[in-house]
Order: sequence, then C-alpha cells, then structure tokens
Amino acid sequence: MSDEYLKAMNEEMVKTLDALKRELLGVRTGRATPALVENLQVSVVSYGSTMALRDIAGITAPDPRLIMVNPWDKGTILDIERAIANSGLGFNPSSDGQVVRIPIPPLTGERRQGLVKVVKQHAEEAKVRVRAVRREYNELFKSLKDDGELTEDQLTRTLDKVQKSTDEHVKKVEDICAAKEKEVLEV
Repeated sequence: MSDEYLKAMNEEMVKTLDALKRELLGVRTGRATPALVENLQVSVVSYGSTMALRDIAGITAPDPRLIMVNPWDKGTILDIERAIANSGLGFNPSSDGQVVRIPIPPLTGERRQGLVKVVKQHAEEAKVRVRAVRREYNELFKSLKDDGELTEDQLTRTLDKVQKSTDEHVKKVEDICAAKEKEVLEV
C-alpha cells in the first residue's frame, strides 16, 4: 500500500518540476520566444473581458530578436499593443494594422542579475512545494502507522524513501535553475 502512496507522491513532485519549467520559460534570456508574452493578460475592450494573449493571437519568433503576434481578430491589435507596453517586460511593440512586432532589446548586465534573482525565487518556491508534498505524505504515513496499517520498521523505511525522493527532486530543481541562470547570464 505504501508503494502506491510513494508513486503518487513522486508524481506530485514531478508536477512541481514541470510547473517550474513552465514558469522559467517566461523568464527572458535575451532571445525571443513566444513564452515571454503568451501568458500576458489582454483586456479586450470589444469582448468586454480579459484573456491570455495566446488565446486571441498566434505568436511566433521568426528570429532571435523579434516576436510577432498575429491576432485572429484585427480589432484587438490596439488592446494587444497596450497590454504588451504596460506589462513591465520592457518591450516596445509596434504594429502595421495586421501584426504586432515586438523587438527584443539586448539585456544589460544589471537586468541579467535581476533575472537571476527571479530564477532563484522560482527555485525557492518550487523547493517549498516539494517539501510541502513531503510533509503531507509524512503525515499520511504516520497516520497509517497510528491506524495499525504500518509497523514501526515499515514507517521508518518509508519515511527514508520519502526523504530520498525529496532530496532527488530538490536537486533536480537546483539543476534546472542553474541551467536557466547560465542561459540568462549568457551574452
């Protein structure tokens, strides 16, 4: 029975790693990628709602210094430009009435250091989520022992497995973030 719980715990920890990878896609590295803007929330006046940019436009990166946004409804171009300009990403979009072009300026050394801090913050949040999963399953296994479903020895072995898995996933978080930091600092 504890093996099923261990498998479920590992799946939750892997989901945390996947979420971290998705979050880090949005961290700018000096290269254009659709992930930089796809989650921007655009207040579309004609629809009367706020939507993610990826839901109202096609987003491509035809070269390393340019993102192109091709709205499906050309009436949303001004709303898209406004959302990108006000996003705090430091982009200055322009449009020709058909597509929005977002030139990606080179990163300064100071901005790169700021982005490294953001990456480290994401890493710390992921580690906290992994440890929360560990805590949840440790409590579960202890309650199973209290209910008589696990012996003291089984509980000890299971808690060791939980800790080893936690250590492995924390190491993976650190590896993912170290690679992203290297990518951000690369000129």
